[in-house]
Amino acid sequence: MEKPKLIWLNVLVFSLTGLITLIGVPLYALTYGFDGWQIAAMIGGIIFCEISITAGYHRLWSHRAYEAHWLIRLIFAIGGTFATQNSILHWSSDHRAHHLHVDDNDRDPYSAKRGFWYSHMGWMLRDYEVHADPQYKNCRDLQKDPVVMWQHRYYLPLVLGINFGIPLLLGIRHGDIAGMLLLAGVARLAISHHMTFFINSLAHVWGSQPYSDRNTSRDNGLIALLTMGEGYHNYHHSFQRDYRNGIRWWQFDPTKWLIRSLAGLKLAKNLYRTPVEQIESSRARMLLTSTSRKLAQQPHADVLMLRLRTEYEILMNRINEFAQAKKQWMQARKASAMENYDLDALKEKAEQLKENFLQQKKQWLMLNAKLA
Repeated sequence: MEKPKLIWLNVLVFSLTGLITLIGVPLYALTYGFDGWQIAAMIGGIIFCEISITAGYHRLWSHRAYEAHWLIRLIFAIGGTFATQNSILHWSSDHRAHHLHVDDNDRDPYSAKRGFWYSHMGWMLRDYEVHADPQYKNCRDLQKDPVVMWQHRYYLPLVLGINFGIPLLLGIRHGDIAGMLLLAGVARLAISHHMTFFINSLAHVWGSQPYSDRNTSRDNGLIALLTMGEGYHNYHHSFQRDYRNGIRWWQFDPTKWLIRSLAGLKLAKNLYRTPVEQIESSRARMLLTSTSRKLAQQPHADVLMLRLRTEYEILMNRINEFAQAKKQWMQARKASAMENYDLDALKEKAEQLKENFLQQKKQWLMLNAKLA
């Protein structure tokens, strides 16, 4: 079968930035050297690019996980342009198609099942036309955002102006234009590109699947360190609208921390959090599957499996009871102005049922640890 034609602009950009970063930057460092300000400018640029992609392109626009003030949207649009990963509208359209058709080689733009290289960057080097939608029909909502449409309309001049302008101005201010262009310009762009690309490739082949095994997504703390918290990818594919990727306090997710801080400053609102009962139900199902596979290799597997399934059913009943009580309490809160509800009693019931399911969860985890 004949390969699709190369997209020479993309090939040129990725090749030149990669070669200059791998060869030109070390040669310049050995010949002239870089100082702390130049290194800081590069690191600061990488962070600005990445946080604009993760908090802006990804969680804000692609998944509508929260709402942001126009000034924050403008900053993210500029940072995303600095990252040079296409316009918000185009990026979000591809990403929504990825989630809708994940691992479908014919409809997922960067399906991991087509191989590491393809999902990392190969899909951008040839005209595969896996998701060709010039009307961006899956992003009608984003087409109502003036910031999105401004950036989309003027994307090319913005890319050229920002990517050359910022390093050039920094270089003039610093007194070493060439060195700043190399570090804050080229190296910053190449590194930030691959940090984002790791989410499409590495986060689909390396790590654990604590929430779902229905697709190739993985959770990996190391990848989270490289991607501003996006490495908890199995969670994200399971609960894609959540503004968080790392839901535990100890998980590295600076994108989540930024969004939460913006909400505290009244610059973001309506942060969506997946209900705890949905999260725990998914974790329990996956743990049941994992432990069941291990028990199948042991003697007296039938007896052990019966005990495991009994505890699992008790846990699921506890979770469902809590979910129902919480739903009743929340509905009563909304209707309390019109109806005579005992909100305190409903709240107390929901809290007690939550405690019951958390206690059962501890027993469930202890049993799995013992049996596995």
